[in-house]
Parts: sequence; structure tokens; C-alpha cells
Amino acid sequence: MVSISIQNLTKRFGDVTALDSVSLEIAAGEIFFLLGPSGCGKTTLLRHVAGFYQPNAGSISFDGDDVTRTPPHKRNTAMMFQSYALWPHMTVAKNVAFGLEERKVPKPEIAERVAAALDNVKMAEYGERKINQLSGGQQQRVALARALVVRPRCLMLDEPLSNLDAKLRLEMRTEIRRICKESGLTAVYVTHDQKEALSIADRMAILKAGRVAQVGSPLEVYRSPRTETVADFIGETNFIEGTVEEADLAGHWEVETPHGRFAGRVADPDWNPKPGDKTVISVRPEALSLADTRPPINGVAGRVTESTYLGEIAQYVLQPEGHAPLRIAELNPEKPRQPGEHNVYAAADADDVVLIRAGAE
Repeated sequence: MVSISIQNLTKRFGDVTALDSVSLEIAAGEIFFLLGPSGCGKTTLLRHVAGFYQPNAGSISFDGDDVTRTPPHKRNTAMMFQSYALWPHMTVAKNVAFGLEERKVPKPEIAERVAAALDNVKMAEYGERKINQLSGGQQQRVALARALVVRPRCLMLDEPLSNLDAKLRLEMRTEIRRICKESGLTAVYVTHDQKEALSIADRMAILKAGRVAQVGSPLEVYRSPRTETVADFIGETNFIEGTVEEADLAGHWEVETPHGRFAGRVADPDWNPKPGDKTVISVRPEALSLADTRPPINGVAGRVTESTYLGEIAQYVLQPEGHAPLRIAELNPEKPRQPGEHNVYAAADADDVVLIRAGAE
């Protein structure tokens, strides 16, 4: 495993700045995710760590050693691509052995390490099969074994689950985390799938337009987004504009909104609100509960316009008079609300209401 330090990394492609002075610290043995919308720079950053790209400015260090100009094959890293890039004319075992053969590892050691890698990904009995005889999930495991067998200091994964169906993606989330942790690997993982990141990552960075918007654990990023971009990208949320009024005795800030008064917390440690400041409050759908009476604070009145029953959860759209609709999620509903119900109130606990500085990027 290896610690990775990225300092003020900048990359330009012609007139386009793909990375704009990006700095990150990734701990040894950490599974670190890079997320963001298309074109945010996450894959470009991953390829710099791998050594495929050279930056215009900035540096990358592995355990304190500058590797910014070190070629990929001398970094002792492994890359797992979205397409898997497996050789169709070779057996599973030959695919896994390829990197070791290129490194001139002795044949007895190759056989031993290939067997161990296949066993680690639960593919031990498939060594003699051809790639086209495997399912998508099995091919994904072979690609992972091929990356692991060279014993890299860092494993890089570029949307490795995107070609799998929903059930296999769920299964492989657990497997990838297990394998990385058991192998003691530092992993840098690019994805656009928020659920994938939340379920696997130790920490994550959300990128926007080549810059880091926020870094934190899955819980921190989901529960305490510092910008509208982060709140909207990681999961679903409702935004309500308002004006900061005052701090209450419980340590929350009170906000005046078109729906009435709300109380919530500030997630950004660099923002100290003042009365009169404009804010946007973020409230997750699952943080809102429905009732037939108005709560004294943090409540919105409206009419149910949509109701979708999904078994373990019911999803609603509540339409306040003259304002944007709210999305609400009710866990394990016994009697789901029906479209057309009037005088329904949505309420949230103050700890589930996050104040975001208006215009924060």
C-alpha cells in the first residue's frame, strides 16, 4: 500500500482546463473515490495518478517520493478499466499471468501467484476457460485478479462496474471492498454511481469543473454537503431559498423561507452566517415525514400530487401552493398517501436541515 499526495495539479487540453490546481491527500490502504458529473476531471485525475498523463503544473508523490514524471510501468500500480481489456484468445489463467510474464517472473512463481489471485476473486475453478465462456461478472473478477496478481502498491479503477447488471453491481461492490481491504491496497476509484461510492468508499472527493468541491467520508458528504452541487449530486435533495435570521439556543440557525420558519445547521466550517445572509437549505426526501397537522417549525403545507409505492419505500411529490414541489420518501409505509390528498404537512428535524451559503460553488 502507498500514501498519495496530489499538490496543485493542473492540466490543460488546449484552451480547456481539465484540472485546476487540485490538491488531495490519500492515506495508505484507503479506498478513495473520485466523483462528479461528466467532464468534471475525475478520469483525467486518475490517469495522472497512473502516469498516463503529465500535468502542466503541480506534483504527485507516493509515500513522499515525487513520481510526477515517473512512467506508468515504474510506479508499481495497476489499472482496471471499464472495458476489462481482457485477451479473448487466452484462457483465464493466461490473462491473469500476462503482467507477470511481461515482468519476467519465474514460471513456478507465476503459477503460484495466478492460483492465489484467482482464489482471491473466487474464480479458482475457471482458470482453463476462455474469456468468451464467462459472464460479465466473471470477466470483471478476472480483470480484478489480473490487476492484483502483480502486487501493486495502488489499484486504480475506472468505472469497473458500469457494464454489469444491477444485481451483479450490488454483489461486486462488496467483493471489491473485501478484496482491497484483505490485500492491503490503496485504491483510487472513479465512478458516476453515487450508491457505489457510498457503499465502498472510505472517503471521496466530489469534483466540479476541474476543482475539488468537497472531500469527506460518505457520511460526511451525504449528511453535510457544503454546496448545492454536492448536495444535488450525492443523492436526492430538496432546496428551499431563505434568509438567515438568528441562532437559537440549541445551536441551530433559524431561516425565514416562503414556507415559513426553518431551523437547521451549517455544514461548511468556513462559513459563519450573519443575520440577513441569503441561504439555500437542503432537506433530503427521507428526512421529511408527513402529518395532518402543521408543525411549529420546519414544516411545509401542500397537496400530494404523486405517490409511488416501491415496497420498502413510498415516494411522494408534495405540491405547496405557488411554490416548487418537494420530494418525500416514506420508509415501510403501512398505508401510502394517495394523489389528491390536501392539507398534508411535511416536516423535518433541525439536524436534517442543512444551510448552504447562497451561490457557494
